[in-house]
Amino acid sequence: MNPKSGTMQAAKYLADIISVFGKNGYLTTVMMTEKRGDANEWAKQYGGDYDIVCASGGDGTFNEIMDGLIRGGHSTPIGYIPSGSTNDFAQSVGLSKGILEAAGRVVTGEPEPLDIGCFNGRYFSYVASFGAFTSTSYSVPQNLKNILGHTAYVLGGVKDILSIRPIHARIIADEGTPNESICEGDYIFGAICNSTSVAGILSLDKFDVDMNDGIMEVLLVRVPKDPIELNSIVVNMLNGTLNTREIEFFSARNIRVEVAEGTHWTLDGEYEPGAEICEIETLRSAISLIV
Repeated sequence: MNPKSGTMQAAKYLADIISVFGKNGYLTTVMMTEKRGDANEWAKQYGGDYDIVCASGGDGTFNEIMDGLIRGGHSTPIGYIPSGSTNDFAQSVGLSKGILEAAGRVVTGEPEPLDIGCFNGRYFSYVASFGAFTSTSYSVPQNLKNILGHTAYVLGGVKDILSIRPIHARIIADEGTPNESICEGDYIFGAICNSTSVAGILSLDKFDVDMNDGIMEVLLVRVPKDPIELNSIVVNMLNGTLNTREIEFFSARNIRVEVAEGTHWTLDGEYEPGAEICEIETLRSAISLIV
């Protein structure tokens, strides 16, 4: 459990959560994170000793547990009680927003396999992105997230738009296969994702996003020529229609992104320094999530 996640409500329900588990026959061990990396280390070290490893926190907490289990060589099913500010990943897989209801589903649901991504050796559950919106999840102060929740992300995203700087990138998808494709240009945003929601701002729920099909969705937004094009891009992204020539949307299993040195990324809402060459691979059915 990350007691500082979101509006810090989950910790208030800790006794009730343990009671839900106990009534369903589970003996529960609780570990409270104090700093970044705690959940990852514990999952890696102890994940194989339990029937279920459950994350109570935001998408960052889930990411740490997922990463730790994989690095520890564990196939233990993961339960998730989402209690972060936006919970994009949880929303994409249809988990309950109610803390106790989510806890109940952990002990009564069924584990299902899910794809994850690997970004230059670091795992992510639902998105690797660069450009506008990218810094929103880690640059908006936690106390503002706690007060405003989703609104804080929207405000942070608007701030990003107002300070857009184009990023030149070359994207090679499924190199060496019959499906190989290459895109190159100046972009304000790019994302490789396995989700229907990104940063609480971008919605892909109108598209057939299968989170266990062995491929990732690639979303690229070119630099607008004028304020009218910018407005069209923003409206389309918020509505999930992507009906503009400035937006490219396709799927691929393996993606290589070549960008300028110093281009920052986020993986599942956490800062990632990136590199001039970023290799993203889809790992089919790499984790088991209780849904």
